[in-house]
Amino acid sequence: MQFEVWAPQAGRVTLECDGVTRVLERDPEREGWWRGEAVAHDGSRYGFALDDGPVLPDPRSRRQPDGPDGLSAVVDHDRFTWRTEWPGRPLPGAVLYELHVGTYTREGTFDAAAERLGHLAELGVTHVELMPVCPFPGRHGWGYEGVSLWAVHEPYGGPEGLKRFVDRAHALGLGVVLDVVHNHLGPSGNHLPRFGPYFTDTHHTPWGAAVNLDAPGSDEVRAFLVGSALAWLRDYRFDGLRLDAVHALADTRACHFLEELSEAVDALAADTGRPLFLIAESDLNDPRIIRPRAEGGLGLHAQWNDDFHHALHTALTGEAQGYYADFARAPFAALAKTLTGGFFHDGTYSSFRGRHHGRPLDRNRVAGHRLLGYAQTHDQVGNRARGDRLTALVPPGVLACAAALTLTAPSTPMLFMGEEWGAGTPWQFFTDHTDPELAKAVSDGRRREFAAHGWAEQDVPDPQDPATRDRSCLDWSEPEREPHARVLSWYRLLIALRREQPDLTDPDLGDTKVAYDEERRWLAFRRGDVRVAVNLGAERTAIPLGVPGARVLAAWEPVETPGADGVLRLPGRSAVVLLQD
Repeated sequence: MQFEVWAPQAGRVTLECDGVTRVLERDPEREGWWRGEAVAHDGSRYGFALDDGPVLPDPRSRRQPDGPDGLSAVVDHDRFTWRTEWPGRPLPGAVLYELHVGTYTREGTFDAAAERLGHLAELGVTHVELMPVCPFPGRHGWGYEGVSLWAVHEPYGGPEGLKRFVDRAHALGLGVVLDVVHNHLGPSGNHLPRFGPYFTDTHHTPWGAAVNLDAPGSDEVRAFLVGSALAWLRDYRFDGLRLDAVHALADTRACHFLEELSEAVDALAADTGRPLFLIAESDLNDPRIIRPRAEGGLGLHAQWNDDFHHALHTALTGEAQGYYADFARAPFAALAKTLTGGFFHDGTYSSFRGRHHGRPLDRNRVAGHRLLGYAQTHDQVGNRARGDRLTALVPPGVLACAAALTLTAPSTPMLFMGEEWGAGTPWQFFTDHTDPELAKAVSDGRRREFAAHGWAEQDVPDPQDPATRDRSCLDWSEPEREPHARVLSWYRLLIALRREQPDLTDPDLGDTKVAYDEERRWLAFRRGDVRVAVNLGAERTAIPLGVPGARVLAAWEPVETPGADGVLRLPGRSAVVLLQD
């Protein structure tokens, strides 16, 4: 078997494979690369030693059986038998479901999560979006401090477990998306700097030195990241990737890394005959992220739209701290702007940032499905001091309004696991660092962060306490009892309507028309022949829809169709979807 590694600064590289050491030779055709042959098979343990130093795991390791610091293991992807012929499932028309493997079930494994996929098929979502699954120290964590970007966290089930999960999802008609992190690696178990200039001090990020995308040696680093992305899509048959915090990718080259990545993914899609897509998490509000490369953009297929979330959250809860401040001044106006124009900050002044931010989307050229809209995500729940969901903040009727707005909006809807039944469990920030000093620093830092915002330290859960993760696991007895069962039925109905009513998947942002009343706390919008109205106030209110006799498709509380005057009289804390026949 051929082994190879990029180690441009080394004068000598040896391979240790199954206890046998071999000296590698320089590759005459690729500067900085070393290569050599060794007898190996699926499961063989190996690593590389640089200049007679300690044996280190392979930067391109496909498996880390003993964690990030252990030896790598050979993975023969051809040994797995895929049972499902899968043509792929594109992003337009999708409903995504964000899932964390370690808390979706108590067991916290791919196999246990796969046993619950039937629930998602019945719910009607189209794609499962897995939070990061690369190896990280310990057993439990969010996954954003992963290392070994080509490998799979062993406690979840490793490569075989992940393939079984994807295969089962595909058998149920569900696409699968993976959240990948290119902007930083975890502070523990990261051996890449020993091999070469994977990081650079040319730029700095919240995590320290930036991943090297434009300094000397960056050609190989970019190839490393692109190769990892393609491996997930090819070897594990993922349908798409969610790219974490792309605004933290510091790159001054004429061809941005994201453009290079999108071109490679589009080429793989053409080669495999499956639709593949990239979804960015971006704080930039820059339409170039999702503009086609042929039009001067970076060519990503969609992006998360936090502006929709922030506007919706302030309308639902009245919260106005931090970045919510700009939206809370007139939350219904902010929500209307995101429903019709995508971004709220499109060149407007952002008080949170202390500057103007963003630029406008061209509604005539940007399809609505290129923006993801959501009421809750792992970030927006887990980064609260106590990890409290909307369920803990608002009554069920307001949850129903949030669902109606998210699932009938022009954007691609995304749910966060458990949202569909109003889960009563929190989702908190938890870690399992094995380095005692790092563990203490994380716990102390979390308490200090929220103490600065007025929280008592004892009220902030300790990330390192195993109970914090345990509290965050879904309670699968909830969907069978009230009030959760009613919320679940509501979500199923709304998702079915989105599938059945063509107007609800119309990509034309400009066709959405919105009316609202800040004081009376109602908002209504039109998409073709479909009308959606929500009343966040406590009292019944009259909403002038102007469509007499429209047929009720879904209603959280009993409601009569608009009379001859076209006025809808909607109960408090309720939502309705109507069709103009």
